[in-house]
Amino acid sequence: MKINQNTVLQGKRVTLVPYTSAHVPRYHEWMQSEELQRLTASEPLSLEQEYEMQRSWRDDADKCTFIVLDMERWCGQARADEDCMVGDVNLFLTDTEDPTLGEIEIMIAEPSYRGRGFGKEATLMMINLGITKFEAKIGQENEASICMFKKLHFKEVAVNSVFQEVTLRLDVSDQERRWLLEQTNHVEEKSYAELKLPAGVLET
Repeated sequence: MKINQNTVLQGKRVTLVPYTSAHVPRYHEWMQSEELQRLTASEPLSLEQEYEMQRSWRDDADKCTFIVLDMERWCGQARADEDCMVGDVNLFLTDTEDPTLGEIEIMIAEPSYRGRGFGKEATLMMINLGITKFEAKIGQENEASICMFKKLHFKEVAVNSVFQEVTLRLDVSDQERRWLLEQTNHVEEKSYAELKLPAGVLET
């Protein structure tokens, strides 16, 4: 989504940056994992297909994608994005008749970062982007992810036995909005170009 191509969201544990071509090789390495393919219901792609996918995601008006970075490594040690990548988070605007409904996906690809709050914080940062209804579709075997979303007040609304998938939903009421703001009041929005790129030139 072009609207977020220069947006960085910085939290306590994670930094969210736009998915650029520089991130593709590492992302491609992740997606060779049979475990991640199974958990994300994905087919393995060639590296060139992965670059094409990144370009389509960047230009798609209905999809917002961020790469999840380890905040401490990225800021504290001034490392390149690719050395700090731990996963990605996506928001799809799936219903053309209801622009307030978004489907959210989170993947913590690096095993050593799972169960440490990185996925939770990245998801909270995305939930706070103004959409009022969220859905998450998760494989039934992915109990850790289902548990995390339930902790974020998502409720199970459907089970698809054919696809072995659970759908969870969050309707953001005024009360939920206040809770979300409390959880994310530390988040800062910054310019990606100013933080990482020389002469303010955006990557593609």
